Amino acid sequence: MAFPTDIEIAQAATPRPISDVAAELGLGVDDLDLYGKYKAKTPLELAARPPRGRLVLVTAVNPTPAGEGKSTVTVGLTQALRRLGKRAVLCMREPSLGPVFGVKGGAAGGGHSQLLPMQDINLHFTGDFHAITSAHSLLSALLDNHLTQGNALDIDPRRITWPRTIDMNDRALRQVVIGLGGVANGVVREEKWVIVPASEVMGILSLATSYADLEERLARIIVGSTAGASKQPVRAGDLKAHGAMALLLSDAIRPNLVQTLEGGPAFVHAGPFGNIAHGCNSILATKSALALADVVVTEAGFGSDLGAEKFFDIKCRFGGLNPEAAVIVATVRSCKMQGGADKKSLTKEDIGALERGLPNIAKHIENVKQFGVPVVVALNRHFADTDRELHMVQDFVARQGVPAALTEVFTKGGAGGEELGKQVLAMLDRKGADFKPLYDATLPIKDKIETIVRRVYGGDGVDYAPAADRAIGYLESVGLGQTPVCIAKTQYSLTDDPTILGRPTGFRITINDVWPAAGSGFVVARAGEIMTMPGLSKEPSAEKIRRLPSGEVVGLF
Repeated sequence: MAFPTDIEIAQAATPRPISDVAAELGLGVDDLDLYGKYKAKTPLELAARPPRGRLVLVTAVNPTPAGEGKSTVTVGLTQALRRLGKRAVLCMREPSLGPVFGVKGGAAGGGHSQLLPMQDINLHFTGDFHAITSAHSLLSALLDNHLTQGNALDIDPRRITWPRTIDMNDRALRQVVIGLGGVANGVVREEKWVIVPASEVMGILSLATSYADLEERLARIIVGSTAGASKQPVRAGDLKAHGAMALLLSDAIRPNLVQTLEGGPAFVHAGPFGNIAHGCNSILATKSALALADVVVTEAGFGSDLGAEKFFDIKCRFGGLNPEAAVIVATVRSCKMQGGADKKSLTKEDIGALERGLPNIAKHIENVKQFGVPVVVALNRHFADTDRELHMVQDFVARQGVPAALTEVFTKGGAGGEELGKQVLAMLDRKGADFKPLYDATLPIKDKIETIVRRVYGGDGVDYAPAADRAIGYLESVGLGQTPVCIAKTQYSLTDDPTILGRPTGFRITINDVWPAAGSGFVVARAGEIMTMPGLSKEPSAEKIRRLPSGEVVGLF
C-alpha cells in the first residue's frame, strides 16, 4: 500500500480545539482571537514577558531537487521533545501561495510531522500575507499619486526603488511599464513586482518588536531619491504612509497559534524567503514562545549559508536572541546529488557520489560552529537509503566532531525523532553555546560582505559590478553603512552559480546590485542572477490542487 499523501494524513487527523492547545501554555480564551476552531491570534504582550525557554535552530545543507525535509524535521523534533517530557513549542514561517501553487504544493511539514490545519496554513491562513500585500500596495499607490499630484518631494521617477508586490509566481511582472494611456493614468515609468516574501514590508513585520517599532520601521522605508545631484532618499514617512500601513498590519503583526499533528503548540508567523530575504519567522513569535516554553524549536530558510547566517547575524542581533543549539538536516539523497548523482538514480546505492557530496555537510557544520553554537546532524532517512550509505554519512559526521542522529519523523512522527531530541537535550544540558554574530555591523559594507563570502561560503573574495559599487558608496553616504548585510543568493550552491555543487574552492562571488532595506534595518546585496519574482514551472502544482464535491482537498502533497 502506498504511503498516504500529506493532505490525506492531515485530513484524517482529529485536531484539538486551539483553546485546549493554548491552555497547555497557560493561555485562556480571553488571550486568543479565534479564527475558527483550530487557529488563533495571540497578544503582543506575550513577547514582552521574560524568556524561560532555550532556543534551538534547525537549518540544513544546500537544498537539492530531492528535498531534505527541513520543515518536517523541525516539526518532528518538536513532537519528539514533547514525548521526552519537555514543554516544547515550534516556531515556523508561513507558506507563500507562490511555491504552494508552483513547485511545492504545500509547506507545513510532511507525513506524520506536519502542522494542522494544514490546508488553512497553506491557503490564506489568517490573512497575514493579504494584509502585507495591502500595506505594500498602499505605499505604491501613494507614491504614484504623489508623482501625479505635483511631486512636491521632487522624486525622480527614474530613481524609484520601491516595487509592487503579489503573492504569486508571475514572471510577466518582473519588468513592466505603468502609467500608459494618458495624463489621467499617472506618470509613465518602469516598474516591477516582487513576490510577497521578498517585500520589505514582510521583512519589517518579521523583525518588528512592537506595534510602535513596526510603525517606525515602516516610516524608514526608502522608496527612491530626489532629482538632481543630491539624490536625497525619500521615505515612506515623507509620503505620510506609515500610519495607515501599520493600521493595515495591526492584526497581521500578532503571532498565529496552531498545532502539530500530535497536538502540540506551534507559532506560525511571517514568511520571508531565505534566498532573497532573511528567511526566518517573526521575532515576536519566537519571543512569545520563549516566554511560554522550556524549549523553542525554530527553522531558517534553506542551508546554513543563507537562512542560518541571516538568523544569527540579523534576527538574533535585532531580537536579542540567544540560540543554544542547532540541527543541520541532511539526507543520503542530498549528498549523492551534491556529488553529481542524477535525481532519477537516487534510489540506487551510489557510494562514489555519496563520498563526493559529503564535504558539503562538513562546510555547513563549520558554518554553525563559528557562531559559537553546538550542532547535531539530523540524518533524515528515506526508504531507499541503504545501511552502507547511512553508516557512511554517520561515520563522516563523527569525524567532524559532531553527533549524527538518524531520524524517521516523516513516517513515524515524534517517535522517529526521539534520538535527535535526546541529542539536542544533551547539548542544552552541557551549556556549551557561546553565541556571537559573525561581524561587527559598524564595519564598512564591503568588509561585511567579504566576511560572509570568505567565512560562510568558503570563497576567495568578492567582485562588484559598477552599479553595486555606486550603490554601496551612496548607501554609506546616507547613513546605511552601519547595518547588517542580507545577501540574496542562490540556495542551491555555496557559490552564486546554482550548478556548482558540493564544497567548491577557489571561487569568487559577484555582487551585481545593492539596495536599501532601511525599514528592515539592513542592506541587500544581490549575488549572481537571483530573482525576486519566481515563475511557474511547466507543470505547476496548481494544476493538481482542487476541492472535491465531498469537501476533501487534493493536491497539497
